[in-house]
Amino acid sequence: MITRLTILAVLLSTMAQAETNPPAEGFNQAESDTKAIEIADAVMEKMGGWENWNQTRYITWRFFGRRMHVWDKWTGNLRHEDGDMLITMNINTKKGRVWFGGTEQTNPDSVRKYVNQGYRRWINDSYWLVMPYKLKDTGVTLKYSGEDKTLEDRPAHKLTLTFQNTGVTPRNKYDVWVDKEHNLVTEWAFYPRASDAEPRFRNPWTNWTKHGNILISDGRGSTRRGERKHTDIAVFDTLPASVFESPDPVDMMALKNR
Repeated sequence: MITRLTILAVLLSTMAQAETNPPAEGFNQAESDTKAIEIADAVMEKMGGWENWNQTRYITWRFFGRRMHVWDKWTGNLRHEDGDMLITMNINTKKGRVWFGGTEQTNPDSVRKYVNQGYRRWINDSYWLVMPYKLKDTGVTLKYSGEDKTLEDRPAHKLTLTFQNTGVTPRNKYDVWVDKEHNLVTEWAFYPRASDAEPRFRNPWTNWTKHGNILISDGRGSTRRGERKHTDIAVFDTLPASVFESPDPVDMMALKNR
């Protein structure tokens, strides 16, 4: 029999979870599963907690060891390098500047094209780095898909993420496996369309490492092209403004080791 005390306990528990790991504005709380939300909250706590994630300002990484991002989470400023291309922009305003081989591009159509490319790359590449922090993100519906085993035969909870009116590929779907013992995401599977019966890939998330006050996985995974992982991952409390304004070369690992 459900008593008033039971209802109060549930309400207090829900309020406590909301305070420790509040959902992003636009998260589909109404259609998400309570158990899936509880697991997402446990994952956030294990990675360092929402407050530490929220207070982490600058993150840099090379997507699978190639193109570099320096992201200011607070302002949306972004520095993106890929070969001889450099983009400095703001992901919120989608305005920025573009250089090739040190020469700034001035044609408005070209600038618009490459700034949009930088934005789309940031969406893709940042998701591959920090997806576990976005389980309760804007537009997400989070479902509990039962208990399962990982590729390494470890017991896990399986979560399913679908999307509504968000990002550049809202028809995608992801399955995410959360290791029962460690409360960390250890695998994910990607479906280009939510209706797809089979994923395009299923890859591991491994090598969780502390950066500042949070944990980040380097995304190490086996592919048909061999093993690959993100490199040059670092977080910063402060960075020179020139990182986001100047085309001059920046050695992020040297800044990390100061």
